[in-house]
Amino acid sequence: MTEEAVTPEETTDDELQFHVDGELVPASEATVNVRDRGFMYGDALFETLRAYGGEVFRWEAHADRLAEGADALALDHGLTDADLKRRVDETLDANDLTDAYVKLSVTRGVQPGKLTPGEEVDPTVVVQVKPLPRGGRERSDVWDGPATLQTVKTRRVPDRAIPAHAKTHNYLNGILARLELRVTGADEAVMLDDDGRLAEGATSNLFFVRDDALCTPSLDGPVLPGVTRAEVLDVAREEGIPVREGSYRPDHLREASEAFVTNTTWELRPVASVDGIQLGGGPVTTLLSRLFDARVEREHYADEGDDAGGVDDADDVDDAGDADDTGPDE
Repeated sequence: MTEEAVTPEETTDDELQFHVDGELVPASEATVNVRDRGFMYGDALFETLRAYGGEVFRWEAHADRLAEGADALALDHGLTDADLKRRVDETLDANDLTDAYVKLSVTRGVQPGKLTPGEEVDPTVVVQVKPLPRGGRERSDVWDGPATLQTVKTRRVPDRAIPAHAKTHNYLNGILARLELRVTGADEAVMLDDDGRLAEGATSNLFFVRDDALCTPSLDGPVLPGVTRAEVLDVAREEGIPVREGSYRPDHLREASEAFVTNTTWELRPVASVDGIQLGGGPVTTLLSRLFDARVEREHYADEGDDAGGVDDADDVDDAGDADDTGPDE
């Protein structure tokens, strides 16, 4: 792998190579069989990963979630975590990418055209990549600005229908939610559960600050156990910020002092407004974002220089504000 990352401007999709069933092929030639169950029924799983400095961030957590999803779907693909990781690494290497978006998909493969899956599985495995900016303390945001959120009518599918922890290729629930945003132009849909409680965004986990505590819907509801979500909770607890995972109403989010959303690509994205109500940034969001960046820097870019550590300067933390403050972001 080259030392210098390819920037988004330097690579087009046509020049990229994807990994399809064990072979590297040009992106323009990457195809799957039309009888593949992932194509016909959404009978497949995927993980969205992010590579920093040439290594996938929290691979083990993603691999564990993929395995749990496969168990939920009774999809015995027979592939080891090491085999899947090798395909990801080969794809990054083939494209000379060190900082990248990675999508790993595993389908049940091609089977006779009937709904009931066969017991014999010959999985289809696809790895797609595209360049992203550097992460860590010198990162460039992949989003245009703080997110505007809108609560939508489309409800999150309950766990008893489709397990929330399984990231399947059937994303119609999120697509329908995002379609509702066309009227207002909001960036992300806030989805509720059957009881009208906060669940998650269409492609993100929700966080907000209330009564000097960091709040997020618990995994008891139809909430994806996001890898970035878990990382943020770990950073917050390590910093001594009170954390509350619970059941919340939409008004709890609308009346919050600050809020942000998380996913693998966005990392932490501040929330500007919810349903037209202005929130703006805040000291907790700023602090957690800086601490997250410092952790990425420490673990993935430490070899780039002596000053690649975490937030080890008191001024860095002070500039982010105290966790108890609820003032606006700078």
